[in-house]
Amino acid sequence: MISGLSFRHGHAGGEPFDLARKHELEADAFLWLDVVDPDTADLDALRRAFGLHPVTLEDAVHRHQRTKIELFESYAFLVTRPLTFGGASPPSITEHEVHVIAGDGYVVTMRWPPVYPLDAVMTRWERRVDLHGAGFALYVILDEIVDDYLSVLEATEDEADALEDLVFERDDGGASDVQQRLFRLKRTSVALRRSAMPVRQIVDLLQEEPRFASPELSPYFRDVMDHAIRVVELTDNVRDLVTSLLEVRLAQASNQLNEAMKKMTAWAGIVLVPTLIAGIYGMNFDGMPELRWQLGYPMALGVMAAAAIGLYATFKRKGWL
Repeated sequence: MISGLSFRHGHAGGEPFDLARKHELEADAFLWLDVVDPDTADLDALRRAFGLHPVTLEDAVHRHQRTKIELFESYAFLVTRPLTFGGASPPSITEHEVHVIAGDGYVVTMRWPPVYPLDAVMTRWERRVDLHGAGFALYVILDEIVDDYLSVLEATEDEADALEDLVFERDDGGASDVQQRLFRLKRTSVALRRSAMPVRQIVDLLQEEPRFASPELSPYFRDVMDHAIRVVELTDNVRDLVTSLLEVRLAQASNQLNEAMKKMTAWAGIVLVPTLIAGIYGMNFDGMPELRWQLGYPMALGVMAAAAIGLYATFKRKGWL
């Protein structure tokens, strides 16, 4: 269902507006339409109202597009992939998809479940009535999305610091949980970078379009670009740290295996000598002179015990036990 607000020049609040009455829109008014989970009828109504290109409609139908912007003669089509932080520990993020169509005197936002909230966007939009226009609408949407990226980034940095401490703790009781958290954090950092990286190119293209990036709006778009670059750079740092921690976990697992193998080898060596002596004298050949020796039995036991004690002391001194 398409919901719309009509903003008069110089007024903060919008009035409900029906797309069917678009021809009644005042010349200086600005129309903001929002569609949640648009169906074929909604897309067809938007196509007829704003002359949308078939490529735009195809992208709206076949979702999960990468973050991008396409500039057409009468409008700009923007695909964004916002991320929101769930506030849990370890951090959980929700990926959204928002398409924006911005033209002269209007902007259309299309959102799919899980629906990205536009409350903060509308609050900022209504705060600056002097800048109402397609360019400012694009700026506010992009800036709020990048601000959410920064919130997610802050959560991933905190999680990376916590995991760094856990990895180097001597207690390995929760090793499996730590490893799972490391993989989840790496997946989060990859999603964050994939979403934030194209924002710089989007802002570059917008700044080359005077119809969207007026001289008054240029500093705002530069600020968005600066924040997007910061997100990408710091996300790379988090990803590198997580990769290093995974390598440390692998090295720790190898060391633990080596320690276990040394202990098993040491005990096998201790058991080997008594087993060898018992095996030899257990054959009971007639030609073995020690079989009729009165001290043979205690002597064999003594050699076994001495060999076992000597080997144990040797392995203990070398740190194998």
